[in-house]
Amino acid sequence: MASESEKLRIDKYLWAIRIFKTRSLATEACKAGRVKLNGQNIKPSYVVKVGEIYAIQKGIERKVILVTGLLERRVDAKTAVQYYEDHTPVEETYGFKSVFQAPILKRDRGTGRPTKRDRREIDDLKASEWWDQEED
Repeated sequence: MASESEKLRIDKYLWAIRIFKTRSLATEACKAGRVKLNGQNIKPSYVVKVGEIYAIQKGIERKVILVTGLLERRVDAKTAVQYYEDHTPVEETYGFKSVFQAPILKRDRGTGRPTKRDRREIDDLKASEWWDQEED
């Protein structure tokens, strides 16, 4: 465990608190501009300070973390959580993180394009209560 007076690189810190699986992935994320401090891209060699808030984008997932302590070595997940606070805003309940999570209506193969009547039925189904419950 590192004391607050020691210098710790951001890529090593993100790896140690288990945001990224490998340190090289954390380094690549910093170089690609997916790790930000106050809206500014930071380099992998940036020195982490307690109390700073970082915005991290990892695929479609976005996290906002507050540094509460410095951790030099990778530890188990329960211990790692003690060294940062998750300030990620709660996402809207109606949205999906991915297209793969959205419910999809399927039509039988060979039925052709939907008619105007079919289209209205599909729209009514999407507007119904049942469709909204499927999202959760």
